[in-house]
Formats: sequence, structure tokens, C-alpha cells
Amino acid sequence: RFRYLLLLLWLLHGTDSFYVPGVAPINFRRNDPVEIKAVKLTSSRTQLPYEYYSLPFCQPGKITYKAENLGEVLRGDRIVNTPFQVSMNVEKTCEVLCNLPNKAVTLTVEQSKLIAERIREDYYVHLIADNLPVATRLEFYSNREEEEKKKEKDVQFEHGYRLGFMDGNKFYLHNHLSFILYYHREDVEESQEPTYRVVRFEVIPQSIKLEDLKADEKSMCTLPEATGSAPQEIDPTKENQLLFTYSVHWEESDIKWASRWDTYLTMSDVQIHWFSIINSVVVVFFLSGILSMIIIRTLRKDIANYNKEDDIEDTMEESGWKLVHGDVFRPPQYPMILSSLLGSGIQLFCMILIVIFVAMLGMLSPSSRGALMTTACFLFMFMGVFGGFFAGRLYRTLKGHRWKKGAFCTATLYPGVVFGICFVLNCFIWGKHSSGAVPFPTMVALLCMWFGISLPLVYLGYYFGFRKQPYDNPVRTNQIPRQIPEQRWYMNKFVGILMAGILPFGAMFIELFFIFSAIWENQFYYLFGFLFLVFIILVVSCSQISIVMVYFQLCQDYRWWWRTFLVSGGSAFYVMIYAIFYFVNKLDIVEFIPSLLYFGYTALMVLSFWLLTGTIGFYAAYMFVRKIYAAVKID
Repeated sequence: RFRYLLLLLWLLHGTDSFYVPGVAPINFRRNDPVEIKAVKLTSSRTQLPYEYYSLPFCQPGKITYKAENLGEVLRGDRIVNTPFQVSMNVEKTCEVLCNLPNKAVTLTVEQSKLIAERIREDYYVHLIADNLPVATRLEFYSNREEEEKKKEKDVQFEHGYRLGFMDGNKFYLHNHLSFILYYHREDVEESQEPTYRVVRFEVIPQSIKLEDLKADEKSMCTLPEATGSAPQEIDPTKENQLLFTYSVHWEESDIKWASRWDTYLTMSDVQIHWFSIINSVVVVFFLSGILSMIIIRTLRKDIANYNKEDDIEDTMEESGWKLVHGDVFRPPQYPMILSSLLGSGIQLFCMILIVIFVAMLGMLSPSSRGALMTTACFLFMFMGVFGGFFAGRLYRTLKGHRWKKGAFCTATLYPGVVFGICFVLNCFIWGKHSSGAVPFPTMVALLCMWFGISLPLVYLGYYFGFRKQPYDNPVRTNQIPRQIPEQRWYMNKFVGILMAGILPFGAMFIELFFIFSAIWENQFYYLFGFLFLVFIILVVSCSQISIVMVYFQLCQDYRWWWRTFLVSGGSAFYVMIYAIFYFVNKLDIVEFIPSLLYFGYTALMVLSFWLLTGTIGFYAAYMFVRKIYAAVKID
């Protein structure tokens, strides 16, 4: 027992640090080269990443691309070497980047047009040094008192650096980069040479006109005084001449290697998170308490009434949910499609639960790029066993016989829709020559994973699920279905969806804002502890709402299978509304293809979310229905 306690303490302690498995610190000695690589260009206005050399930047003698994992390819990262020569703890005041000393780079009209276009679209350049992304420091005064203003500035970091800026209708390119690298000196014995580790990578981009950058034969240059220099304009109608230059400055830092990512991950809104979590927990448990009390009291009353045998004449007149006992377990229409969707929902549920839990333990830190995406893809494939098992068992319970067709449907219905939408969107991204387009070999690899891993596993799970004893329904189904009375207006499916979606959506919408910002505005998301709590709250609230809705429905109508699945996923409707609100209010997207990408990927998120919440609600309602009908005596 003591051993397990120690292990648990170690795991909890490990959630704060970023010693990620597979990512070891690199020790540099003085003068050791520190390689600076480029990742991609991104813009939240177009949502189309481009690789670094899609623009006419200075190139090294030999361009080599880093071998990438699945997640990096899907994100549009194309990590490549650059000609920046940076050595550990060696200062550089100003150096010309391209190989030709003091000879200006000439941009053709086409290249100038392209650079101006990218500046207009608000593109950022992302570089990395020792796997640490570059950041631009933003300093501003917060709304504090006047006296404090003079003393303290708030510092925030922007990921990457802006390619350039606009002033009126003129375009200016950031052609000089001042790198500021921070190192942490490691403790070594006196006789040994000191070793350093890179702990922060900042850049100050500047635009300096060719005439103001005085370059000599040795590729050295002198920077002008800050006040007197003019920026480097890019005129898209003619050829432009300019110099690409950079400087390097090193500073010692107290930040340890293990916490070097904290700068990038410090969200300025942790209080908002705690506030929203506490708010959600209070609301959900308050409502849960009320709902549980009402349902339990009503059920006890119902069951006590139904089980009274004193007055036989009264018992003949059945009312409420006991009335439909002979039809409540009558198989619905399209049982194969229902069980297939629920199988995919189980697959998603297992994948999301494991991914969030593993990420919460600090194993999917942003320093291992693309790890989250890769893990999610592989887990979805392997969770096919569980999806198939639950789908097969439910299909047998619903009196289905064609198990092979059912298994094929489970393995292809939801993944097929996802693949179809992604393929269509990918064609548009290909047309734009963006690095966000999934290359053809990767697409073939994904198809092989789908048909080579996921499909056989779903079949395996389905086979065992179908062979297993079906779920035990406590009451027999009558031969002749009973007539359904005319429904009241509030029993309408759409009204049910609106009512059922509010509580789960209210419990998670603040977290949704941060997730959207991470996806669409190139932020890092690393609050998986919060996300795990929100996920649990979501499961609890979906289950409760589903039980309440099915209880009200069974008092009039026995056709609850499909309806529960649809209504429990009601929060997905609110997620869709929120996504439209976010697009209109927060994003600055105007063009057709970025809008199409946004709504295409959002449709996939909404569909997945509906499957997930619908499945949670369905299984909660199914367990509830079996429990209440097992508690009443039926002749």
C-alpha cells in the first residue's frame, strides 16, 4: 500500500514539471552552435499555414527538412534549417544573413507582391532554437493607479514574430531580427568547463531601410540610431532591394530547464478558469441535487403506487410510465445505424478520456510537437475494440441478426464522414499551396491505419459483443404495439434538444472559448487539469438531463431510443451557435476558403461532440429505464 501511495504522490508531483518522456535537455558549451530552425508561417486571418521558404528568405547551402510525426504533418509544421549562425554565449551586433557580403538582395515583382500579400494577411513567422519557439515580448500598462503605472509594466508574449506591418497603404518588411536568447548555467565541478541550457528565445523584429544598414566586406553591418532610421518598404509594383540582417544577444537567467515552457503556457486568465470551474461545479451539483431529489421522490411514489396490491381494481387502471411497460423495450427503427453511432460514440469517449488524462499528467507537453494529435489518432484506431464490443452487444439486444454488416457500418459510418469532409477541405488547401494540406502519402497512411488497424479491431470487438448475452431487459415486449396519444408541444424533439443542451453547455462554455482560441488563434493550450474536471462535469450533467428527459417522455411515449440519443446531444447545437458567434465576433476572417475551413472543421467538432454527449446520455437513460422497470411488479 505504501508503494502505491508513493507512486501516486510522484504522479501528482509530476504534473507541475515539464520533464517529458523522450525530451532530454541539451547541454551546450561556450561557442557550441545553437541551431535555429523555421517551423512555418501562420495567420489567424487566413487559417492557412505556409512553409518558411514559400517566401524569398535567405536560404542555407543545403535545405534539410526534419522527419516529422503524424501530428506535425496534420498541423502544417514543416521544420527546416535556416542560415542563422548562432553560437552559445557569443554576441553578434549585426550580421548580414545572405551569403553575399554587402550586396543587397533583389526581390522580383512577383516576390514583392507575395510578401506584401502575406503582410496584408497578418502572417507571423515561427522559428525554434533548441526546440523552443520564438516569442515577441509585448509590454503594456494595465489599468492600475497612475503612481504604479510608472513603475510596472505588464508583459505578455506573442508566439512568433510579425512578418511586417502596414502604414496606410504601404507595406514594410521586418528585415532585421534581434535575437535575445536566455541561458541557464548548469552546476558543474570547478575543474570542468561550464555548460549552458537554452531557457528562453525572444526576438525583436525591426524594419530598417537598405541605405541605413551600413554593411562591409566581412558581412558585418552597423545599425542606425533608433530615432533616425526609416523602415524598409516593399513596393508590390516593382523590384525591391534590401538586406536581411540579424543580431544575437545572450542573457543569463534563473529559469531552470524544466520550467522553460512556463512563459509560453502562462495563461493570463487562470482566475477565470478557477471561477468558471467552481461556477460549473456549484451549478451542476445544485441542479443535480434538485433533479435527483425530484426524480427519486417521484419514482419512489410511483413504484410504491404501482406495487400496492391492496386494491386490485385500482391497479388495473395503469398510468404514467408503467403504462408503456409492454412497449418500452420494443426495438427502434434502424437498429444497425443506432448501434453503429453509439459504437463510434464509445470509441470517442474512450479516446478523449485517455488523451485528457495522459495530457493532465504532463506527458503530452507542447515541447513534443504534434504528440497530442498523433496520440489522439492512434488511440481512436485502437479504441475500435471497445466501440465494436458495445455496438455488437446493443445490436443483438435490439434483435439484429446481420452482425457483419453492422460491424462494417460501425467501422465506416462516422470515420467515413470525417474522412470525406477532411478530403474535400484538403482539396481547397492544396489549391492554395499551403503546408496545412495533408500530403498524399500521409493520406494513404491514414487510410491504411483505418482499414488495417481500426476496421479489424472493430470487427473483433463486434464479434465478441454480438456473441455475448444481450442486455437483460426486465419486462417482456407485447405482440401488438400500443397507440401513442397526441403529444403536447413541449414534447417536440427540437424543444427537447433546446432544453437538454443548456445545462451541459453552460458547464463548459468558458473552457470552450480557450479551446477555440488555441485552435484558431495559434495559442498553446495546456490546461488539461481544468479540461479533465470540465469533462467529468459534462458527463455528469449529460447523464442527469438525459434521465430527466426520458422519465418525462415515458409517461406518454415509449419510442425513447433514438429520441434520447438525439436530445442528449443537444449541447452540440449550442456549441454550433457559439462557433458562429465566435467567428463573427472574435475572428477577422473575410475570404471564402478560410471561412469554409472554419465551418468545415467546426461541423466535424459539432458532429463528434453530438456523438459523444448523445452516447453518454443514451447509456445513462438505458441503465435508468432498466432499473425502474425492474423495480415494479408486472403481471
